[in-house]
Amino acid sequence: MVKLFRFLKPYRVQIAFVVGLVFLQTLSELYLPTLMSDIVNTGIMRSDVDYIWKVGRLMLLVALGGTTCSIAAAFLSARTAMGFGKALRARIFAHVEKFSLHEFDKIGTPSLITRNTNDVTQVQMVTMVMMRMMISAPIMCIGGIIMALSKDRGLAWVLAVVLPVLAVIVAFVANRGLPLFRTIQEKIDRINLIVRENLEGIRVIRAFNRTDYERKRFHDANLDLTETSVRVNRLMALLMPVMMLIMNSTTVAIIWFGAVRIDRGTLEIGNMMAFFQYSMQIMMSLLMASMLFVMIPRAQASADRINEVLAVEPEINDPEMPRHETSDPAATDPAMAESESESESEGKINTKSDGERGSESESRSGSGSGGRSISTGLGADGEKGHVEFRDVTFRYHGAEEPALRDVSFCACPGEVVAIIGGTGSGKSTLVSLIPRFYDVGDGCVLVDGVDVREMTQEQLRAKIGFVPQKAVLFSGTVADNIRYGKEDATDDEIRRAAEIAQALDFISEMKDGFDSEIAQGGTNVSGGQRQRLAIARALVRRPEIYVFDDSFSALDFKTDARLRAALKKETAGATVLIVAQRVSTVMSADRIVVLDQGRVVGIGTHRDLLKTCEVYREIVSSQLPEEEIA
Repeated sequence: MVKLFRFLKPYRVQIAFVVGLVFLQTLSELYLPTLMSDIVNTGIMRSDVDYIWKVGRLMLLVALGGTTCSIAAAFLSARTAMGFGKALRARIFAHVEKFSLHEFDKIGTPSLITRNTNDVTQVQMVTMVMMRMMISAPIMCIGGIIMALSKDRGLAWVLAVVLPVLAVIVAFVANRGLPLFRTIQEKIDRINLIVRENLEGIRVIRAFNRTDYERKRFHDANLDLTETSVRVNRLMALLMPVMMLIMNSTTVAIIWFGAVRIDRGTLEIGNMMAFFQYSMQIMMSLLMASMLFVMIPRAQASADRINEVLAVEPEINDPEMPRHETSDPAATDPAMAESESESESEGKINTKSDGERGSESESRSGSGSGGRSISTGLGADGEKGHVEFRDVTFRYHGAEEPALRDVSFCACPGEVVAIIGGTGSGKSTLVSLIPRFYDVGDGCVLVDGVDVREMTQEQLRAKIGFVPQKAVLFSGTVADNIRYGKEDATDDEIRRAAEIAQALDFISEMKDGFDSEIAQGGTNVSGGQRQRLAIARALVRRPEIYVFDDSFSALDFKTDARLRAALKKETAGATVLIVAQRVSTVMSADRIVVLDQGRVVGIGTHRDLLKTCEVYREIVSSQLPEEEIA
């Protein structure tokens, strides 16, 4: 937990004030029994009323001063602890935002939520208590012992017996409690996981009549958490009665043996009363320490979990010396200097006929085997948006086989490149490498002639309009969701993007149009509507590169056709990559990349691939009738 205290640096002045105020409060509490002793020994025993009033007024002033210090210390410690929690949550959130998808998979979303909420709250509460108790308890304990001995050394043996017993009990409880508190936090993670899955998958659960199964799953996890909590609370509950038993036994011992000494004339009544109060203060300081030992183990478990998150080094980081796009292809690959003329002809690929492009595609792919493509850097006319995969191999963490193997192809501005293949062939994985959601294992992905790992993530992603396979919407209005793609987009730009995405019709029918509220996750719109809003979000950005990851799957054929026709005009000068399952979606693409088990098995136009690629023919024949294929 000490590692997290670095976030308290901005509050050093407030902490210094808290320490000072708690110190003064503790001194006032230690001084009061001495004043009471003086009243009894000097005022009451000698019937000196003036002395009683004089010392009584001093006692009131000391008590008032101690109370004021206590209130001020409580206020400042609460403000400091709340600020500490705020800074810690912000730090965790900012750090988690840098995680790659692998880190999210490794730690888990429910656990990250728990760590940024429940765990931070535990640490925050203990910090507030520690700033007061951790200072006052030792001062009161040590000061109480000194003051008690100054009043009478003959009763010191009572404290010598009691204090070690209390220390052993507190240490035993703390040692047994820490592992249980860590387990509790892990079980809270489990509860969060089940609740999250139930809320997100409620349609599936009801469709398959699995409500009882999910209820039992939650009941088992809830019962497991409850039983563990009962065990740890039973242990902690044992502490209080034991402490009270020892405190009461100490009180009886002090009064008993003090009375004997008073009877012998070796101890004054006021001193015995002061010794008794100092003993109680020592006991209370140990009781405060025991409360800390109850809270600290759980906070320590939470702090360890927070530190685990903060200690994770994101796999994907910005380079120290980022590079910008280059117009010289040879700058990215010396071997390209020998094939400059080939690069020029490749850069002008859009001016050629379908047949010529097909021939070039076939030769580049090594007759459908996915051979190495030619880097273009920026185009011949300086246009931006070139994407090249160069001998890319990628493997997920823990996977036995690569998801992609030796993938090479390029996409140029003004070109539509479609990616098709069977389920699990690596289509979504491939396009996820462009915005650096993952980093390649071997080879490289180049955008405008620069390896994406040599660009800042912000610089790279500013070039890309990405529409994920699962359309994600956020709570807010329709306009807010479209404007997510471009923060300063005007109302006209938003309307145009929605019109191109074929979303204007259903938005107009909504109660408040573009000001209509979208529920969290877009649950109050259909799947097709979510997809069209996600497409509009990418269009309003007007990027250099569009990536559509199976983004038309929820659309009917009529809407799909209208959308692709509108997109063709809007994205005429940009690079467009489309991942699709439907052959009808990819047929008109300038180039089609066919994937099979992570390998490129064909690159070319629809007509060329029907002649040269067996995998593509199988996909087409499974979707289109023979007459249409012919």
